[in-house]
Amino acid sequence: MAVEHVLSVVAVTDIATASEWYGRLFGKEPTNRPMDPLAEWRVTATGWVQAWVDAERAGKSALNLAVGDLPSHVAELAERGIECGEIQIVNKGVQLASTTDPDGNSITLIGGFRIDY
Repeated sequence: MAVEHVLSVVAVTDIATASEWYGRLFGKEPTNRPMDPLAEWRVTATGWVQAWVDAERAGKSALNLAVGDLPSHVAELAERGIECGEIQIVNKGVQLASTTDPDGNSITLIGGFRIDY
């Protein structure tokens, strides 16, 4: 099997609220709005994040995003009104900082990510 794109789905209760919040997270409007309960952002060449209305699962999603310079990203998000927790150094130089969206879904930014450990 040759996977061409990876799509991560975050369950939300209100697409308008989610679109505004994730728009601030990614620094841009949704890339696509293919249907009313769905907004999606292309975040890498073949990686997408989708906000999908699913009230039963909302608040139970976890999204991990590997970034280059974690402190800069945390500061940039603060300027956009999204506060992350304190940056933690966890193992082998990996850093984590987390926040939650309006539904309580967990979003963790990862600094120092590498493919091989």
